[in-house]
Amino acid sequence: MHTLSPSRPGLPFTDTAQAWVPHGHFTLNGAPQGPLTGLRFAAKDVFDVAGHPTGAGNPAWLASHPVPTRHSALVQQVLDAGATLCGKVITDELAYSIHGHNLHYGMPLNSAAPERIPGGSSSGSVAAVAARLVDFALGTDTGGSTRVPASYCGVWGLRTTHGLLPREGLVPLHPSFDTATWLAHDPAVFERVAQALLAPSIWRAERAVLLEDALAEADTELAALAQQAGKALSRLLRGGVGAGRAAPGASLEDWRRHYVTWGSHEAWQVHGDWIARSGPGFEPAIAGRWQAASQVTTEAAEAARTAGLAARTQVRSLVGDNTVLIVPSAASVAPLRSAGGPEIDAIRMRTLRICCIAGLAGLPQVSLPGVAASGLPAGVSLIGPAGSDRELVRLAVQTWHALQDGRC
Repeated sequence: MHTLSPSRPGLPFTDTAQAWVPHGHFTLNGAPQGPLTGLRFAAKDVFDVAGHPTGAGNPAWLASHPVPTRHSALVQQVLDAGATLCGKVITDELAYSIHGHNLHYGMPLNSAAPERIPGGSSSGSVAAVAARLVDFALGTDTGGSTRVPASYCGVWGLRTTHGLLPREGLVPLHPSFDTATWLAHDPAVFERVAQALLAPSIWRAERAVLLEDALAEADTELAALAQQAGKALSRLLRGGVGAGRAAPGASLEDWRRHYVTWGSHEAWQVHGDWIARSGPGFEPAIAGRWQAASQVTTEAAEAARTAGLAARTQVRSLVGDNTVLIVPSAASVAPLRSAGGPEIDAIRMRTLRICCIAGLAGLPQVSLPGVAASGLPAGVSLIGPAGSDRELVRLAVQTWHALQDGRC
């Protein structure tokens, strides 16, 4: 571990994306030499940075928790690799949303589609990356908090294999599903970070499967992108591309309910006492989720966990040791910033049905950027076996280049 230079006040740029939290304006140099030297990154405000408060998207959390004295394990790893930390960015409150609006700090700008939401909960991370203010940003993904923003803003995002990257010094939400992640706007940088943070593996994909039940949850233009990715992969993989279902004999709505019940019960076990004691203000939709979480019984949570583990076995069996699954990264392009609650809720439900596949299975999922027929950003994702993250990133970059070259 190298000796770090002290933090400096301020940022080396203007926050045109409205992505940084007020207490996050500082810079911290990484190691003078390393695989990420020369790159700048931001950290979602759920990661501890020594000497700077962690806010978790809520002023009550900020006021009731001590300033960390140590970096989170992942922040330390990235600094040791040579990247410069450019402060801390907005998260939806306690990371309990995929929308991107924070009651206290506002909604960061989606530079790729300014009239549309950035997605959350890694809203500041994706906004900083999409605006090219940093080369990459650390985020988290529990139910879609990296994959969905990546899709909405036209950048790269990886939900890592559950437990692969360290979560010490990271504010939890649903521990059985929380993952540390990153986003980047350039595929070469995205892969460079993968090579710095992830151990190599000997895994190679031989075939791919388009998940028809996931495609059915998505708008036509998102499903079309997944089909295009399938055509590209059919030229890259010797086993070709087939079709299948993630949840044969069940439905993705069943799976979403298992995920929500299991996860929300865990969230209340982690944060319920603090919420009851502190009375923090939450965005209405997030407040509703916490209220629902407080009502989940242990019996209901255990039943959901049992069903969720059966879903995990099903997906891992489908993936095996040589298959990738193709799904849309979200159910739609980013909704308008002015969209009302019912529209947002309907899109959110469809998106969570897609995202819960990798979430319940604990598998890595790469969202690669594309453009929908409407001209708006939209992502398509590859899901691979546990621990295949680094090679999955490589395959996603190859697929993206094939799509750009028109070879599909």
